[in-house]
Amino acid sequence: MHYVTVEGLTKSFGTKPLFRDISFHIEEGDKIALVALNGTGKSTLLRILCGKDVPDSGKVWIHKDVTVVMLEQQSDFDLSKTVIENIFNHNNPVLNAIKEYELLTEEGHEPDLDKLTDSIAKMDELNAWHFDTKVKQILGKLNIHNLDQPVGSLSGGQQKRVALAKVLIEIGFEHKHVLLIMDEPTNHLDVSMIEWLENYLDQEKVTLLLVTHDRYFLDSVCNEVMELDQEQLFIYKGDYENYLEKKAAREESEKSSVDKARNLYRKELEWMRKQPKARTTKSKSRQDAFYEVKEKASTKVADQQLELNVKMTRLGGKILELKKVYKSFGNLKILKGMDYTFKKGERVGIVGKNGVGKSTFLNMLLGTEQPDSGKINIGETIVFGNYSQTGLVVKEDMRVIEFVKNIAENFPLADGTKVSAAQFLELFLFPAEKQYTYISKLSGGEKRRLHLLSILFRNPNFLVLDEPTNDLDLPTLSILESFLQEFQGCVIIVSHDRYFMDKLVEHLFVFEGDGEIRDYPGNYTQYREWQKEEDKKKAIAPKKEVTTPVVVTAAPLAENKGRKMSFKEKRELELLEKEIEQLETEKKKIEASLSSGELPFDKMEPLTHRIGEIIQLLDEKGMRWLELSDMTS
Repeated sequence: MHYVTVEGLTKSFGTKPLFRDISFHIEEGDKIALVALNGTGKSTLLRILCGKDVPDSGKVWIHKDVTVVMLEQQSDFDLSKTVIENIFNHNNPVLNAIKEYELLTEEGHEPDLDKLTDSIAKMDELNAWHFDTKVKQILGKLNIHNLDQPVGSLSGGQQKRVALAKVLIEIGFEHKHVLLIMDEPTNHLDVSMIEWLENYLDQEKVTLLLVTHDRYFLDSVCNEVMELDQEQLFIYKGDYENYLEKKAAREESEKSSVDKARNLYRKELEWMRKQPKARTTKSKSRQDAFYEVKEKASTKVADQQLELNVKMTRLGGKILELKKVYKSFGNLKILKGMDYTFKKGERVGIVGKNGVGKSTFLNMLLGTEQPDSGKINIGETIVFGNYSQTGLVVKEDMRVIEFVKNIAENFPLADGTKVSAAQFLELFLFPAEKQYTYISKLSGGEKRRLHLLSILFRNPNFLVLDEPTNDLDLPTLSILESFLQEFQGCVIIVSHDRYFMDKLVEHLFVFEGDGEIRDYPGNYTQYREWQKEEDKKKAIAPKKEVTTPVVVTAAPLAENKGRKMSFKEKRELELLEKEIEQLETEKKKIEASLSSGELPFDKMEPLTHRIGEIIQLLDEKGMRWLELSDMTS
């Protein structure tokens, strides 16, 4: 089924063309990643598809049965309304019933028993309990609690997670055919949330178009890559690695074709100059061909990237040392007597859930946050390069090249030569014409790229990078990775981008909570494999000690142990047990029918589809049952 057909789409931003005469289709079941440099029209194209922007020319046709749902980078909430009011801002009767029930049973509230009875009856009537379980799963996995607080009181990251929850809940209640458009969905999620979202989108029967800088997420979720490049659209089937290979082959072929056109153009230009003003029919034909060759010869080709053998500011014998460092905020323990001595060229990744103190730890290393006790000794030769999430702080009426030249005119290389500010800008994908743009005219991603460039151009020898991949496009990430691989100084990285971490770090500081820091010798993927093996061991061990099965839950669920169940949770647990039993019974009946060999083909297809739905429901309800039953243990 054709979900979307786009024909001859053209869009400019002022005098700058974003894309010209592009056409493509989106079919049911497609999961497409849209890739391009920041500022070249990715978000604009997404907004056109969902009707929030209009093209200069061309057509967008969306099937009448398809609903388009979009997650934008900037959420559009009523900040005065509560979390639950924003999430359940629909006219769907099931969602309205769930909203009323959730408000009545919110923890810490005494429900009106008459209203609660009516609400439960309404939930029963609409068969809404399954959907309520799904809603709870989404909210729980995205760490969204206190549903009655105003959205305006939340941080930017929390608002992004609420927006994501709203979209995921919405697609579960909309029409059968949904096109989900997502602009950087992994920003402000920790790694466990990203891994959950990957699995969720993989299980959901949803057609997807997304922009993401997370290459593992892209590979896990998407089966096609669309690239906007030099105002054109290129389509590649397969994963990210296949896209890179095919793109390189395309660029090589394009370069060869342009080189031939330029050689021919020089010859034809000489012929044109020698021709008399009066043209014969034959010469007129050759003249027309000349202009075609001229256009081809003028095509821009991908430049060979400048390689930097960086001359780093000298690093002395003493780098950075922590001695018995303690740090807490109220009941939150961040460090508990940490001892560590950094070595030359060390590359450390920092991982842990949101709110465990990763950014506070970085601030202590930088000297902007003091420990409660203990010492942090910084070597005399250390020059920090701090890339924080606060972004670029600069006068926006300044041109890009002026801003960089105010830092330094040149960047030193190991062979004694220097790279000019303009060359350094080109390396980070600011071509000559872009360098004279006012900073105020840059896109959000371009400002992030300029911020990063400005940190590196100061020639530090100890880089502290807090979520450096947020809002950067994939081409910029590739250049940053190449730069950091050549960098000889120390690097500390906090990032949810697993691909980025795997490529660059040698070991991890794992913030496990309660001030405990594990120093893991390996990259993130190796750590996760180790962690899964440890979880398996823990799951097996209790079975040897008790006769009845004991469920070993993941760390986030362990916090529920010993907490008294609310009325709402007891009611939910009872309903889940009944629903799971009913689903198991239905599953056995369908399996018996399918294996009987007596069903006609036209009856098999809907039963096969239904058994897939049942398996997914059992997974969801089983996970929620484990969470609730853990509270009773």
